[in-house]
Amino acid sequence: MANLPSQASVVVIGGGIMGCSTLYHLAKMGVSDAILLERNQLTSGTTWHSAAQVRALRHSQNLTRMIQYSVDLYSQLEKETGQNVGWIQKGSLSIATTPDRLTHVKRQEALAHAYGIEAYSVSPEEAKERWPLMNGDDVLGAVWSPDDGRVSPSDVCAALIKAAKGMGAKLFEKTGVTGVLTENGKVVGVETTQGTVKCDAIALCTGLWSREVGAMAGAEVPALACEHFYLLTKPIDGIVGNTPTLSDHDNHLYIRDDSGGLLVGCFEPMGKPIKPGVLDESFEFGLLPEDWDHFEPMMMNALHRLPALETAEVKMLLNGPESFTPDGTFMLGETAETKGLFLGCGMNSVGIASGGGAGMNLAHCIVHGHTAYDLGEADAKRFAPIFNSVDHLMARAPEILGTHYDIAYPGKQLSTARNLRALPLDKEYREAGAHFGQFYGWERPLFFGKTSEPKLRFDRPDWFENVKAEVSAANEKAAIFDASPFGKIEVKGPDAEAFMLKTCAGYMGRKPGSVIYTSVLNERGTFESDITAQRITEDHYRLFVGTAAIKRDLTWFRRLSEGLDVKLTDSTEEYAVLGLMGPEAPRIATEVGAAELNDLGYFKHGEAHIAGHHVRAARLSYVGEAGWEITCRAENVSAIYSALTAAGAVPAGLFAQTSMRIEKGFCAMGHELDGDVTPIETGLDFATRKTGGFIGFEAMEKRRAEGAVPHVVSLILDDENAVPLGHEPIYLGDKIIGQTTSCAFGYRVGKPIALGHVSNEVGDGEKVTVDIARVLYDATVTRGPLFDPHGLRMKEAAP
Repeated sequence: MANLPSQASVVVIGGGIMGCSTLYHLAKMGVSDAILLERNQLTSGTTWHSAAQVRALRHSQNLTRMIQYSVDLYSQLEKETGQNVGWIQKGSLSIATTPDRLTHVKRQEALAHAYGIEAYSVSPEEAKERWPLMNGDDVLGAVWSPDDGRVSPSDVCAALIKAAKGMGAKLFEKTGVTGVLTENGKVVGVETTQGTVKCDAIALCTGLWSREVGAMAGAEVPALACEHFYLLTKPIDGIVGNTPTLSDHDNHLYIRDDSGGLLVGCFEPMGKPIKPGVLDESFEFGLLPEDWDHFEPMMMNALHRLPALETAEVKMLLNGPESFTPDGTFMLGETAETKGLFLGCGMNSVGIASGGGAGMNLAHCIVHGHTAYDLGEADAKRFAPIFNSVDHLMARAPEILGTHYDIAYPGKQLSTARNLRALPLDKEYREAGAHFGQFYGWERPLFFGKTSEPKLRFDRPDWFENVKAEVSAANEKAAIFDASPFGKIEVKGPDAEAFMLKTCAGYMGRKPGSVIYTSVLNERGTFESDITAQRITEDHYRLFVGTAAIKRDLTWFRRLSEGLDVKLTDSTEEYAVLGLMGPEAPRIATEVGAAELNDLGYFKHGEAHIAGHHVRAARLSYVGEAGWEITCRAENVSAIYSALTAAGAVPAGLFAQTSMRIEKGFCAMGHELDGDVTPIETGLDFATRKTGGFIGFEAMEKRRAEGAVPHVVSLILDDENAVPLGHEPIYLGDKIIGQTTSCAFGYRVGKPIALGHVSNEVGDGEKVTVDIARVLYDATVTRGPLFDPHGLRMKEAAP
């Protein structure tokens, strides 16, 4: 074995699909001294036993784009390297045996059209023709995806390594990492069983062991292994050559041929977690014991779907561990805790499908400082620290395995690892009949007043009337929206203004007492975040960021504060925030002793007292009704809430807030805003300084010069029974011109509504159609808000 170098630009740890793909792409991007360290042999953790299915369609455009890249990569690797990768492209057949599953697969078919993937509905009879061994008696319909396929995982990794070596990269097997060296919170090297290697960056692609390896560098990597089962049979009659993959997700099954027999895999409703430490360094090409008792319900489902199994001879019940994250999406990118430590792990059983594109994006992130396109849903900084707890992972990971084939109902919430973080008003909300959802660990009210668990559905939801009542309260009287879990960052110091002018595109030089809406951009001119800031004194700003963005945004700001005399602290849990909104808000403010709030101008903040407690109220609205966002010490909010409700205000949940936001045409991160668009395309250019001086200005101006124009529009659907959910294709005639991004029922306009990104060819008032599960619904385009009775336009944030 070659000697380990003393220095490498990048060290990749882990020789599975993610490590091999990352090394290959690093070398392709010019990092010719990158090395990969594997403590055993290539693919010996999870990759070797993967069923290796490659299904392109995912719930977002960029995740789908990432897997399409994998498909293209795997199909051309043999030509590039001479190494056969076992690419078999026989398609996949997704069957539905319930009406809701049929709606689900037809929504997927509509998505496929939007993303340029071939997929189309087939009848139960045609489904049976494509899979003759299938019992199709209960099949209601199916979707056929001809471009899906599978690979040989070990051969793919061998090809990637062969190509990477040809470009100068090196592989070191039997080289375990025993420690990560850091200085001032930054990676500087790794200690191994073969010596120390100094480096500038680490790609952590260690699969089942990622949480433990991350801890070596002081980073949180919430991933846990679960047992994953598939049955292999000896050859049976009726299997000739390769078959499509049969996806029977109502029965939690995936099925295909394997060496003339059948491979029957499952994602059972509740998996079996594996405690950290059980799988140690000796677990090499290892499997776990068969567990027929656990597999039996899935076996009964398989016998129903495949009668030929009754006489088939079982080869083995393979039980191989896979790693899962708290939300079912992998982690990709630099950690918040340790600079230079990049994660590519927690693949949730889609490592082979994702690996080509995810490895490319991880390499791109290391080399260029960002992924090739927005992958915010996979951001390594998205989890609350509490999710790194072993207890919470042991509870959550088995449920995540079971959700792999879930129907994507609107409003669905996970049931495990709940009640981790309570709002200061948790007791009051429970007494008011709140139904909760979990966001960054916080339990937040979704809606109020329903005692039984709602039935999830694709048509009008059970909570429709509850949310209607909350919107009506905000529109006709006064409602309270709880924004307490929003992240809060205190920016203090002599250089506070200079720091804000550098990092934010908005008008940050305004006087104390001002509220400023601002985009936070990167060097590409696209969104890292969007926030509101309150300038409290000359050298003190308080920033309000998204609930799930606090770790990411605080990391972003702190890394940009180097060299400036400014201190940033997370004050999220110190303060509660209540939005008091509606036409009776002025009366209520007066009644509770805070009449001075009525004198505040829009986008101004001021101090007052409610129930004897100090508050700072900001005059702005996220819901299109006049009012204030009232900030107070968390320990005082109960008394303040009691005073507001005694004066007539009622609590309202997130579903009402979202509906009202969309009616107002307000954009949100992760929906209309992300790392692929600038303020120009999203209609938020008015809130950026035309004189520049902030990160991203030059790139934004370049886009402007290239002809960028706003392309976020509002839609109002004609049919009040339509239920758009997001990501639906928008058609102008027979051409797809965009997709919905946020959807709800608009109670103040009386119709279903949406925001969406569209191409430039559609004008105000134009008629379009929206594809909801392959049914086209008529809609009208509005370039602006659908509801704006008070003229509360965010443009008042600009001079």
